[in-house]
Amino acid sequence: MKKLLFAALAAVTLTGGAASAQEAFKAPTAGTIKLDLRLTGIVPDESGAILTAAGAATGLNVKVNDSVVPTIGIEYYVTPAVSLELIAGSGNHTVKAVGGATNIEVSDLWHVPPTLTAKYHFATESRISPYVGAGLTYIWFASEDGKNGFNVDLKDDFGYALQVGADFATKGPWSVNLDLKHIAFETDAKINFGALKSKVTLDPWVASIGIGYKF
Repeated sequence: MKKLLFAALAAVTLTGGAASAQEAFKAPTAGTIKLDLRLTGIVPDESGAILTAAGAATGLNVKVNDSVVPTIGIEYYVTPAVSLELIAGSGNHTVKAVGGATNIEVSDLWHVPPTLTAKYHFATESRISPYVGAGLTYIWFASEDGKNGFNVDLKDDFGYALQVGADFATKGPWSVNLDLKHIAFETDAKINFGALKSKVTLDPWVASIGIGYKF
């Protein structure tokens, strides 16, 4: 995540240095389509006590590691200020059971979380155009490989996304994008076919830097 933040600062610095007042840039209009290729850091803010099938506490909790993955965003401008964006990608995480002296990996999983947001852009005629957005995400756990003799099953479900960010226009249709989302998501986990269970709150922060192109 530190590398991602340093890359974001470097990109913005280079953007500011490269873009002069004489360089034309393309502002969005109604019907503009923008493609963003991003490097994305996923940082779960997880919580979830592991219980027995009868609901008794085990003293263990769920822990999920961070990951950095490529993502893509396709955005359609309804007006110069209002747009709809579909974000797609996949994430890989290691799930652990932790508590006391226990720190054991129980699963390696891949998930696909397509997210659709509606965004409002400020200062659309300026080089720096911040925005806010909100929408829905659907997290599909595409692969859940058990580790150390464990079997883990996570329920696919919907979540809610809040979004802030900014587009930094460079030259012509090109831009640099910084984006931060917080996704509210909760899922039911069954461990060893229901012998253990947990209601896991993931609530990840999703930070991205990318390069955009307007069509």
